[in-house]
Amino acid sequence: MTLARGLLAGLAGTAAMTVSSTVEAKLRKRPFSTAPADAAAKVLGIKDFTDEAARSRFSNLVHWGYGTGWGVPRAVLGRNGRGPVRATAMHLAALWGSEQVMLPALSVAPPINYWGREEVAIDGFHHAVYALTTAIAFETLKRRGR
Repeated sequence: MTLARGLLAGLAGTAAMTVSSTVEAKLRKRPFSTAPADAAAKVLGIKDFTDEAARSRFSNLVHWGYGTGWGVPRAVLGRNGRGPVRATAMHLAALWGSEQVMLPALSVAPPINYWGREEVAIDGFHHAVYALTTAIAFETLKRRGR
């Protein structure tokens, strides 16, 4: 049951982060980030896609799969005697910290010290939206016994 709750919570968090990043990208007139999909393609040895539609499908699959999957660690943190606030803070640190290590290591994004304060704040905001929504969803599912 914990696994299912985590996956559902991660799905909710991914949906919330998708909304926040989509609104922000449109307001700032910037392209959507491809870094997670670029990282996954690199790890999987995918050199190119047949067309832009295939690249977009892959990017969406990675985005939703990765975000949904990150709900599982939140569920585990929420079941090991930690309170919701502590579990959420640890989840956010693990999620955002892994991004800051993995993406530069795979050469798909520069290290955070090259981003500038505004970009760091925006990225942190989107990850906080994800972590808080995932936490709320997990705690709600737990209370309801689902």
